[in-house]
Amino acid sequence: MTLLVQALLNGLVSGALLAVPAIGFTAMFAVLRFPNFSVSGIATLGAFAGYVAYGAGLQIVGSLAVAFAIAGAAGLFLDRAAHMPLVKQGALPAAIASIASGLVLENVVRLLFGNDMRGYDRPIARDMRIGEVRFNPQQLETMAIALAIMLAVFAALAFTRIGKAMRASADNPDLAALKGIRPQRVAMMASFVGMGLVGMGGMLLGLDSSIDPLTGTRVLLSIFAAAVLGGLGSAPGAVLGAFLIGIAEEVSVLVVGSQYRAAVGFFAILIVLSLRPRGLLGERAF
Repeated sequence: MTLLVQALLNGLVSGALLAVPAIGFTAMFAVLRFPNFSVSGIATLGAFAGYVAYGAGLQIVGSLAVAFAIAGAAGLFLDRAAHMPLVKQGALPAAIASIASGLVLENVVRLLFGNDMRGYDRPIARDMRIGEVRFNPQQLETMAIALAIMLAVFAALAFTRIGKAMRASADNPDLAALKGIRPQRVAMMASFVGMGLVGMGGMLLGLDSSIDPLTGTRVLLSIFAAAVLGGLGSAPGAVLGAFLIGIAEEVSVLVVGSQYRAAVGFFAILIVLSLRPRGLLGERAF
C-alpha cells in the first residue's frame, strides 16, 4: 500500500509537469489544425535555455521566462518557415515536416552542448515524510510552479483579448474571421505561446531530473498521449490527460517494471482511439 501511495504521489508530480507542454501542444493543434511534433526539439531547447539562464544567476521564475521566450521564438520561426506553408496541402505533410524540425533542433542542441547529462545546480533538500511516504520539497516546489502556470494560462484564455481570439479561432475560424479576428495573427500567437509553454515544460522536467539532447524526445509520446486522451484541442482535456498518463506511468512501474513505462502512452492512445476517438473531453474545447 505504501508503494502504491508513493507511486500515486509521484504520478501527480509527473502529471503536473507534463500538463504544461501538453497544453501548449493542444493549443497549437486547436488553432493551427495539425499535430506539431517539433515540440520534442522545442522542449529540449527550452530545457537548455533555462539551464543556461539559471547557471547565469537567474532564479527559477526568470529562467522559465527565458525558456518561454526562446522556445516561443524558435517555434514561431519553424512554423512560419517550414510548417504553415504545408498546412494547405493537409495536416500530414505539416506533421511530417514538424518531425524533421524536431530532429534538427535536437541535433543543434547536441552540437552546442554535447551528449552529456546535465542537471540544474539546485540546493539539495532532505525528503519530508508522512509515515513511509516521502515528499521531496523541490519536487513539490516544481509542481506548484507548474500549477501556477496552468492557472495563468486558463485565466489568460478566459479574460484576455488574445485568449478569447484564440478560443474563437479554435471553435470556428470562419466565424471568427467574420468578427474581425485576423487568423494569421492568431495563428502566430498560438504558435509562440504554445511553443513557449512547451519550452517551459522542458525546463520543469529538467528541474525534476536532468537534461540532455534527448530530453524532449523522451516525453514526446507522453505529451501526445495526454493530448489525445483528453481530446486534441481541449486545454482542460490536456491537463486531465497529463495527470492520468503521469499516474499510469508511475503505477505501471510497480506492475511491469520501469523498462515498459514508455508503453503506457502507446496503450493509452490505442484504447482512446478505439473506444472514444474524440478523447475524454472532446476535441477543440479550447
